[in-house]
Amino acid sequence: MKIVPLGQNKIPVPAIIQGTMRFDKLSTKEVAAILEKDLELGTNFIDTANCYGKPEGLVESILGKTFEENPGLRDKLALQSKGGITFFDDGRPYHNYSKEHLMKTLDASLSRLKTDHLDYFLLHRSDALFRPEEVAEAFELMKQQGKVLHFGVSNEVPYGIELLQKYCTVPIEINQMQFSIAHADMCVQPIATNNHDFYAVDRDGGVLNYCRLKDITIQAWSPFQYGFIEGLFLDNPKFPEMNKGIQDIADKYGVSKTTIAVAWILRHPANMQVVCGTTNHQRIADCCKACDIELTYEDWYHIYLCAGYPIM
Repeated sequence: MKIVPLGQNKIPVPAIIQGTMRFDKLSTKEVAAILEKDLELGTNFIDTANCYGKPEGLVESILGKTFEENPGLRDKLALQSKGGITFFDDGRPYHNYSKEHLMKTLDASLSRLKTDHLDYFLLHRSDALFRPEEVAEAFELMKQQGKVLHFGVSNEVPYGIELLQKYCTVPIEINQMQFSIAHADMCVQPIATNNHDFYAVDRDGGVLNYCRLKDITIQAWSPFQYGFIEGLFLDNPKFPEMNKGIQDIADKYGVSKTTIAVAWILRHPANMQVVCGTTNHQRIADCCKACDIELTYEDWYHIYLCAGYPIM
């Protein structure tokens, strides 16, 4: 398992994270088997969120019951959850980063997860009405009470992080962003600057280089999705050239296309973590196998060009 340095304090963490968004249909026995497989493969980092599953908190509740049924399992894991997304009675989502709501969300998550603390707590998305002073107060209280050890954000742009960090005494150590071969604007845009109209548009404020500059670890979510979780790009007939390029490199190393899709992300020098949400044991193993492969420049750019991205 590849180990990467997380955040400003360079905490050693596994490059592969087990995502749990699809755990809502699993039994506690199935979840325990997945987590034990993760540990066997060298990753102990688990990502969840208060909004995963219906009703709200279902996935956290399943994880909590799994921990309850398997004493000692929680202590082997770095547990991360996210908060800030909530719902109207009719199911419509909205964001709430008020101090009161964040504290309430955290306590509910801890109760469902049957744990006294989270290793990492992230703001899930941007809240247009957020007051950074309130978020800072919430974070500092969570830290003082020993309920959260480390903090981060998700899907956040540089100036949003800067505004929050202005008031926070605790460092923002993580930014969880969607990133894959088919959703790669974050690294394509700098290459296209001043040359290609479509990809040259800065849509995220240069978040990739900003996070590298500030030692904020990017966690890449949906590593096999295109668009906004519109579907898988692997073996998808919509993307014949991309899949051919991935297959070329998979054949070179004698591994699956799943492994190469993860290795392509891990090859980036930003030392990202990759959130793999699969519940299939073989695919989990294929994801972890990517840690044993370092693509060459030629490998990486071959896939980049086959994906249709520009080089001047």
